[in-house]
Amino acid sequence: MKPVPDLVREGRLPQPVAGVDEAGRGSWAGPVVAAAVILDPRKIPDGLDDSKKLSPARRKDLMARLLAVARTGVGCASVGEVDRLNILEATMLAMARAVDALPVTPAHTLIDGNRVPKLACPATAVVRGDATCLSIAAASIVAKVTRDRIMSGLSPEFPDYGWQRNAGYGTREHARALERHGVTPHHRRSFSPVARVAAST
Repeated sequence: MKPVPDLVREGRLPQPVAGVDEAGRGSWAGPVVAAAVILDPRKIPDGLDDSKKLSPARRKDLMARLLAVARTGVGCASVGEVDRLNILEATMLAMARAVDALPVTPAHTLIDGNRVPKLACPATAVVRGDATCLSIAAASIVAKVTRDRIMSGLSPEFPDYGWQRNAGYGTREHARALERHGVTPHHRRSFSPVARVAAST
């Protein structure tokens, strides 16, 4: 039976607890985006789950509902930071920025994954946290919707890459466009598929 996110882990910790997750770590283009969410246990939208399990329409609906009832923060690491620092360190930076963007300082944070960023508050890494912790699931939705909107916003300037559909990930469409049209300022040159094309032009 697949795990269902709940508030059990959050309930064992000093309050308030923020869940943190990222989107775009494996993308070939665009920033990595992280979100931090502090849920109000009395006002939790129904249907929160790992963003990957939800349809785009459902994610957008839940995002709007979360912004109305939860405390949220978003942080980004740019393409330049990804290339300069490496994707892991850039992800940690985006997560730290998301926590800093919260309107209150959490007493504890739950971080999706197996590493924690440098924060001003205690933090715990939770592997597959987006599938087991409601606050991390909420953060996964906010991060994913935010990043998808960023990539859709970049798409009109570079329409051949299909970023409004693939969000910069390495789809066949994106790979063909990269070979045909080359590397844009929004591509991560430290990623090998992009580096190969950049080296050949």
